[in-house]
Amino acid sequence: MHIHWFPGHMAKAQRMIREQLKLVDVVIELLDARIPAASANPVIDAVVGDKPRVVVLNKADLADPQGTERWLAFFRAAGREAVAVESLAGGGTKQITVKVEKAAAPMLARLAAKGIRPRAVRAMILGIPNVGKSSLINRLLGTATARTGDKPGVTRGQQWLKIGRNLELLDTPGVLWPKLEDQDAAFRLAVTGAISDEVFDRERVVARLLALLQADYPDRLAARYNLAAPLPDSGLELLAAVGARRGCLKGGGAVDHEKAGRIVLSEFRDGKLGRFTLEAPPEQ
Repeated sequence: MHIHWFPGHMAKAQRMIREQLKLVDVVIELLDARIPAASANPVIDAVVGDKPRVVVLNKADLADPQGTERWLAFFRAAGREAVAVESLAGGGTKQITVKVEKAAAPMLARLAAKGIRPRAVRAMILGIPNVGKSSLINRLLGTATARTGDKPGVTRGQQWLKIGRNLELLDTPGVLWPKLEDQDAAFRLAVTGAISDEVFDRERVVARLLALLQADYPDRLAARYNLAAPLPDSGLELLAAVGARRGCLKGGGAVDHEKAGRIVLSEFRDGKLGRFTLEAPPEQ
C-alpha cells in the first residue's frame, strides 16, 4: 500500500494562512481524536510560530475515551489548551470559546495595559480535509452557515464569523494537508476518511484495518459480522468472511471484495464497530 496525494490548492492555502495569520490572536488546531498525530499537519509549527494555539480533538464520540484523555493530557503537558468535542452532537463545543479566551488572555492584558479598549478575540481555525471543520463551525454558530460535506476539501471561500460576543472566527478556506511519506499515518488517514477513497487501494487498506482489529478487538469483529471463532489471521481472509456474511457475492458465488470493503469502511467511520483510537501519544 502506497498512498500519495497533495492537491495543488493545498500549497496555495498555506500561503493564504501565512498572510492571514497576522489578523488573528489565536489559532484553533482541529484534529481527529482517533488519529491526533496523523491528522496534524507537520508544517503547522513553522506556519503558526509562537501564536497561541488551542487544540481541539474532534469526533471524540468515535474515539476511545481513555485514548482521548491520554491525548488531552499530552497536549496540556506541552503547554497548550486542549479540549475534546463532538461537533455533530455538540458535546464540548462550548468549552472551545473558554479555551480560546484563556489562550488570548495574555495578549488582551497587554492591550489593556496600553489603554486599548477590550475587543473580541480573533481566531483562525485550521484542519486537514474531512476532520469536521465546517460541522464544528456550524455547531458554534448554531446554524448551517458554513457548508459541510463528506468529501475532503469541501470548504473553498473565506469569511469572518461572529461566535457569541467575545469571539470572531476567520474560517480560512485552505486546509493544511499532512505529508504522506509515513505510510502508517497515510493508512490511518485513509480509514478515517481524510483521504479520498479514489486515491488508495480500498481492498488492501480494509484488509490491514481488519487485521489490526482482529489483533486488538476480535470480539467486536465477531459480534458485528457474526463470525465464528477463531477468526482468520489474514486481513484478506477476514474481508472475504465479512463479505460472505453480508451477502457481497458476485456471479458464481465469489465474494465481492470491493463491496465488502465499502461496508467495513463505512461502519468503521460511523462508529458501528465501536470507538477506536488508532495511535497513542508519544512519551512525554
